[in-house]
Amino acid sequence: MEISIGRSLLEANDREAEELRQVFAANGLLVLNLISSPGAGKTSLLEKTLTALGGEFRFGVIEGDLQTDNDARRVEKSGAKAVQINTHGGCHLDSGMIREVIGRFNLDELDILFIENVGNLVCPVEFDLGEDCKIALLSVTEGDDKPEKYPRLFHLAEVLLLNKIDILPYVDFDLERAAGFARAARRDLKILPVSCRGEGHGLEAWYDWLRQARAAKKTLGKTTTNHRGVER
Repeated sequence: MEISIGRSLLEANDREAEELRQVFAANGLLVLNLISSPGAGKTSLLEKTLTALGGEFRFGVIEGDLQTDNDARRVEKSGAKAVQINTHGGCHLDSGMIREVIGRFNLDELDILFIENVGNLVCPVEFDLGEDCKIALLSVTEGDDKPEKYPRLFHLAEVLLLNKIDILPYVDFDLERAAGFARAARRDLKILPVSCRGEGHGLEAWYDWLRQARAAKKTLGKTTTNHRGVER
C-alpha cells in the first residue's frame, strides 16, 4: 500500500512537471535544479554566478527552504528576481509548488531560471520540477564517499560541482576518490572543482558550461505559441 501511494504521488508530480517543461520550452528558458546538502554552497554559487553573468543573461531564481527568505534576499542583491518557497518542514520542492509561483515571473524576460532546492541529498532527487537538468553540489567538508552513499543524485545530475576546494588542505577529502564514486554513478558526469570564496576558483569552467547549455537550449527555438496559447 505504501509503495502504491508513493507511486501515485510521483506520477501526479511528473504530470505537472511535464506541463511545466512545456511552458519553459515555449519560452526558450533554461531551467536548472540545484541539489545539495545544507551548507554545501548553493546560494554562494548563485551569488557568484548571477553577479558574474548578469550582463550576459537574464536570471530568475526560485529559493526553497523550510523557513525564512534569507537566501532569496541574498541573491536579489545581484539584481535577479527571486521568489521564495517555504516548505514548513517539507524536505523537497515538488512541481506543484513550482507551478504555484511561476506566474510571479515574466518568463519572456528570462534566459535562465535556477531552482535552489531544499538542502537534502535524497528527497529532492525523486521529484521532477520540469527542469532541463539537475546540478549536484558537494562540498569538501562532507566526505568524499557521499557519491557512493547517495548515488541516485549523481546518476541523474549532468554536472557535479565540488565546492570549497580552497579548504582542501584542512580537511580529509580526496577529490579523485569522490570523482571516481561519482563517475561510477554516471560515466559522463561533468565534474568541476570550484571555490566561491573571495575571487573564486574554477568558476569560469562553470560559467562556460552555462553558456553552452543556454546556447543549446536557444537553438531549439521557442514553440509557435507561448504558455498562454498566444501566437508569436
